[in-house]
Amino acid sequence: MLDDLALVATDTEDEDVDDEFDDADEFPDPGLLPHAWAGSAMSDFSPGFRGRRDPDVDPSRVPPGQYVTGDFPVLSAGPTPSVGLDEWMFTVDGSVSDRKQWSWAEFSALPVEDVEVDIHCVTRWSKLDTRWRGVSVDTLLAEVETTADFAVAHSYGGYTTNLPLEDLIDGQAWIATTFDDQPLTSEHGGPARLLVPHLYFWKSAKWVRGLSLTDDDTPGFWENFGYHNYGDPWLEQRYHGD
Repeated sequence: MLDDLALVATDTEDEDVDDEFDDADEFPDPGLLPHAWAGSAMSDFSPGFRGRRDPDVDPSRVPPGQYVTGDFPVLSAGPTPSVGLDEWMFTVDGSVSDRKQWSWAEFSALPVEDVEVDIHCVTRWSKLDTRWRGVSVDTLLAEVETTADFAVAHSYGGYTTNLPLEDLIDGQAWIATTFDDQPLTSEHGGPARLLVPHLYFWKSAKWVRGLSLTDDDTPGFWENFGYHNYGDPWLEQRYHGD
């Protein structure tokens, strides 16, 4: 459900990229995964990523333990959902004054922002200067009254991840629909994905369909399988206890 820690398919185009199992004993046992996501799909999952350090990259831009790649590795937890634009909906609900919902046509009419950010995967790759376009979460919440402190992102396919609400506002998060000036492909979470670049990329849920605002913190899929509840790459918050 994320290009970060999501199970299925390591798909790279760069021959210099070397995916290896790295601290594999710290990753979830496939037998503990929900039935729909277990089985043969797990055989393609490579939780560790090991690339080459680029001497031309400013080291202050690369969190500890990360390697820069020019590629965009694809890792997904289960089959890639096929979501038609005529059926896609985005919803904000939970502890809110009024439930909000947008069809694809309505969502596409909202103001968009161009965003250039570095992204960091918990499997240790970082990709710098990535270019996205999407709707700011601030825009989606502009008319939402809430006392909630947390949010849960929900994806087509059943994936969830939790975030403090304060990490989704004030220009920190978007619902992205394009990457490198092209519509977001399904393997990278299209037609729309959450983009929260200051956290490990598993928090940027693919195939996103909504945000539920909550009064209590509710761990999502990977958080329930031993990953850090917050996921700050600069603090190497990969696992519970980090």
